[in-house]
Amino acid sequence: MSLNGRNIREQILGLLRRKDYRPLNKIDIARKLGLTGTERVALRKSLRELERAGEIARIRKNRYVLPAEADLVTGKLSIHQAGYGFLTSEMSGQPDIFIAAENTGTAMHGDRVVARMSPDEPSGRIKGRREGRVIRILERAHDTIVGTLQRSRNFYYVVPDDPRIVHDVYVGQVSNSPQDESAVADLPLAAYKLAPQVGDKVVVRLEAWESRHVNPEGEIIEALGPASAPGIDMLSIIRKYHLPTEFPRDVLDQAKGIPETVDARQFERREDLRGEFIVTIDPDDARDFDDAIHVEKIGSGWRLGVHIADVAAYVEPDSPLDREARRRGNSVYLPDRVIPMLPERLSNGVCSLNPGVDRLAHSAFIHFDKHGNVKSARFARSVIRSAHRLTYKQAYAILTAAPGDQLGERLHLAWELAALLRQRRFEHGALDLDFPEVKVWVDKDGHPAKLERVENDKSHQLVEEFMLAANEAVARELKKRAVPTIYRIHENPDPEKLAEFREFVLGFNYSVGDVTHRAELQRLLAAIRGKPEEQALKVGLLKSLKRARYSPQPLGHYGLAKANYLHFTSPIRRYADLVVHRALGRDPAGTGGRPARSASASYHPDMAEIASIAEHISVTERTAADAEVDAVQMKKLEFFQRQLDARNPQIFRATIIDVRNYGLMVELPDALVTGLVHVSSLTDDFYLFDSARRQLIGRRSRKRFSVGDELPVFVVRVDAFKRQVDFAIALASAQPKGTRRTRKSPGIARRA
Repeated sequence: MSLNGRNIREQILGLLRRKDYRPLNKIDIARKLGLTGTERVALRKSLRELERAGEIARIRKNRYVLPAEADLVTGKLSIHQAGYGFLTSEMSGQPDIFIAAENTGTAMHGDRVVARMSPDEPSGRIKGRREGRVIRILERAHDTIVGTLQRSRNFYYVVPDDPRIVHDVYVGQVSNSPQDESAVADLPLAAYKLAPQVGDKVVVRLEAWESRHVNPEGEIIEALGPASAPGIDMLSIIRKYHLPTEFPRDVLDQAKGIPETVDARQFERREDLRGEFIVTIDPDDARDFDDAIHVEKIGSGWRLGVHIADVAAYVEPDSPLDREARRRGNSVYLPDRVIPMLPERLSNGVCSLNPGVDRLAHSAFIHFDKHGNVKSARFARSVIRSAHRLTYKQAYAILTAAPGDQLGERLHLAWELAALLRQRRFEHGALDLDFPEVKVWVDKDGHPAKLERVENDKSHQLVEEFMLAANEAVARELKKRAVPTIYRIHENPDPEKLAEFREFVLGFNYSVGDVTHRAELQRLLAAIRGKPEEQALKVGLLKSLKRARYSPQPLGHYGLAKANYLHFTSPIRRYADLVVHRALGRDPAGTGGRPARSASASYHPDMAEIASIAEHISVTERTAADAEVDAVQMKKLEFFQRQLDARNPQIFRATIIDVRNYGLMVELPDALVTGLVHVSSLTDDFYLFDSARRQLIGRRSRKRFSVGDELPVFVVRVDAFKRQVDFAIALASAQPKGTRRTRKSPGIARRA
């Protein structure tokens, strides 16, 4: 019989599902399927694809089985810096599996692996967790690592920057001659061409690692420079996450051909909104403005206009610009730079909704009644001219003062609508998972100069509610039209993981019911608001929820409690939004009956292409998020280290979030950093640990340290590799003005 690859795969799976099942090798499978010589080549390819996909597993003597039949699980391995790990199954609803350090084999953090489940019941090492052992690595997460070059007496080795890669990498002898130019020709930031020296940051290409009894080996392919040199830390992040640093020549050439100003001929068949009072609200240091708003009172209701940069008017499907934007997937925001999805000529130039200039936009007009219900929505290609460019700080100052001019009146009117929409969103079940952020301000050399906490205040909430409303309105419209597009989804959490989260919450002495009910989660989030443990509990909740991702199907958004949702409002920095803009522009009805001419109008991707794009940009988004978090954490550690080096540590207010027998776990709310005040630094008394009350109690003085106490602290040690900071308690006289000390907080002498 003649079979294509799909049919062979289906035949293989059908064969392995039979009740008279037994492990089969390739010869057995070929014989039972009656395959000819040429078809056996396709069989081998199909077996490799099925194994890579985790649908079958290969066991002893190269026999194939269904994973469940052999108690095997396929998934992604997350390793803790202590060496043990957890395997997240690719099968939905399955709990994570504990992998002891001695059972990880040669798997590294992030690898896709197959693990065999232990036949025993869950051990006491991890409460309620089944254990497993990695038996095969299906896919390495990375083929290179970034680290610091070191030397022992007889050999060189590299200590990985990522503490979750627990093995040093041997690199053999390091030449004293300059690097081979051809070896780094494709690395545009490789300005450091000399041979690497001990203490330098380097990029290592890993070789095959077969035995856990010896360290992995690799070859240095790029020397980044001395670890302490300006910019090397961020360059290390860029290499670690394989972020692009330059645009290809054909992309830059295409961008160069786009005029920096909008020609009047481009206004044809667009709605002219240049007379509307439209404003942008963005962070202080923003350079690309892709969303603008205006709000009007209409009778007893409101008319909201959300105007988004019409990137699709400049980026044609399958052009060099489009292919590179798709490859990147999104912009990446590091403390000292932005790695944009589009060249600066577009992202900060002609696409950016700068004030006082004409710009092409895609507008959503939404009418709300007095209760905040959507009455109607329409969409149009438009031309706008922003009246004001506001920062969040400026908008907040206007919102907290009496309106004194047209800008103030419009902004206060907008807040009336935003506050109503926010209230209704939480009434409908949305979860308050907002986290404060810390902005790291760097000097001209890239060193951290200041940490600034950014609150989710009225100005942020105003913009957030209007963007959510526009995203939801576009999702409803495209779903109604049945136009293929990319949706933003957040699937319902697994009940088992929510049950684990409930156990975690009970450890903080909160009374909590069934958290699989949304109302109970909302009640808990309200109860912890403003409490010392709020951050820890919110992080615990996020870990129990699934990660939001992109999908060709509108599966709903659990966190926002929305049945239809997508991303429409940031096409300058997210490729998903560009896909949505093209989909919205396909139907003439979507432009108010006056479609603007666009190359995107004839672009009709099928569901397979949409699904492929959605999967790809979900990966690039996760990579960008991890890189941004990693970079901020690195800069925070450098900020504290520089204070130590200058022998002038800043005094911070800290809150005790946990008490252990070895010290106090504290959080600095102004820096969003957690660290340890070790019990050995409490020199005024000998402190005993009361586990029942979670307190440290002075044996002589009876002074107590409890969860929730506020303390003035300063940094005493920074471990950049382990990403840990130790603090000590400052004298009361050293507290900055406005810092509150609780009655229970003792003053401990500062030690150099």
